[in-house]
Amino acid sequence: MLDRDPYAGLPELPTFELRSEDVVDGQPLAAAQVSGQDVSPQLSWSGAPEGTRSYVVTAFDPDAPTPSGYWHWALSNIPADVTSLDSGAAANPPQGATRHQTDGGSDAFEGAAPPPGHGPHRYIFCVTAVDTEKLDVEGATPAVLNFNLFSHGIARAFITGTHEEK
Repeated sequence: MLDRDPYAGLPELPTFELRSEDVVDGQPLAAAQVSGQDVSPQLSWSGAPEGTRSYVVTAFDPDAPTPSGYWHWALSNIPADVTSLDSGAAANPPQGATRHQTDGGSDAFEGAAPPPGHGPHRYIFCVTAVDTEKLDVEGATPAVLNFNLFSHGIARAFITGTHEEK
């Protein structure tokens, strides 16, 4: 685990700042962001480039015991004037935003739930600045959503929490 960067094969994009009151980069997630509570973390961002017309927020576990990792959250078409999400916003996203099903079939946030004894997992929260107001991704999986970001993403911001079930 903890050895692959899932974004390494994508085009390099400029970065901007992502902060959270709930996630400390590189540190264990709070209980609220773990399976059973399933509360999406507070996120706020700044410094997105000129030309940003919307945002996409995702949460991804690249260390899941699958060839494709595990998508815990995906929200697209967030209006450009929205630069923060309150804790729990996955259940009540900004008007106009599109919710996508996680790999577990939820359209909200699925908390961290690595298999016991599998070691520490990373939970990468990514905010992508997008060059269009609306991606045509209604009903798309997070993988298809991210495929669309290959052509429309103009900058990315990351914060990564960890979790391990002993």
